[in-house]
Amino acid sequence: MNDILIHIESGVMTITLNRLEKKNSITSAMYAAMAGAIGQADTDASVRAVVIQGHVSIFSAGNDLGDFLNAPHTTQDAPVHQFLHAISVFPKPLVAAVCGPAVGIGTTMLFHCDLVYAGDNAAFSMPFVNLGLCPEAASSLLAPQMMGYHRAAEALLLGEPFMAEAALELGLVNRIVVPTEANSLAQAQARKLAAKPMGPLVETKRLMKSGQASRVAQQMGEEALSFARMLREPAAREAFSAFMEKRKPDFSGL
Repeated sequence: MNDILIHIESGVMTITLNRLEKKNSITSAMYAAMAGAIGQADTDASVRAVVIQGHVSIFSAGNDLGDFLNAPHTTQDAPVHQFLHAISVFPKPLVAAVCGPAVGIGTTMLFHCDLVYAGDNAAFSMPFVNLGLCPEAASSLLAPQMMGYHRAAEALLLGEPFMAEAALELGLVNRIVVPTEANSLAQAQARKLAAKPMGPLVETKRLMKSGQASRVAQQMGEEALSFARMLREPAAREAFSAFMEKRKPDFSGL
């Protein structure tokens, strides 16, 4: 079974996280597949919108930590950075459907989507500090812009989940539906977008994002450098050791 499913129909490319037995945790190979799909959608004139979706019970548990420890994301050309760059500069409409937990990059990738639809079981979290790390995907810039500083600080510093209603209030999602309807709603909205003239859609998105495009790229680069450095530091080593040993990490003195 493929961990990433790619399907194109009626002008819409659908990228489905399909690793349910591992809670849709994302490996380097999955990041590479998604980056490749986004690149294809960018250049393929028949693709007019993209949907990223998971399962009705879970969107993504974030990075697969076993895979991550075997191949840490320490270089700018790592597949995760290729994927994040691809979605941050993707010129066509990008839609997401989120049900269940959306952990780490499962939440931060949504800052780069144009429309996000959530099941009422969605739970968003960015627990980077709890892993001895810092945010990625320019979320240290985009979360305060969207949420306001104090609510972004609560989400990023405490790393605790916030539910669909809070995400709707914060502006992270457009609408909440029952989980069985989230993917179909995202598909319906993407088909509406695909039926519109592409030139005006692309130009409107470009204009909305142009004021901060260079800032997002700069922030993503700075985050990547800090993330790579922090991976080598004691807090991250303790966090990952605790995870593998199924115990609570001890950050006293760190």
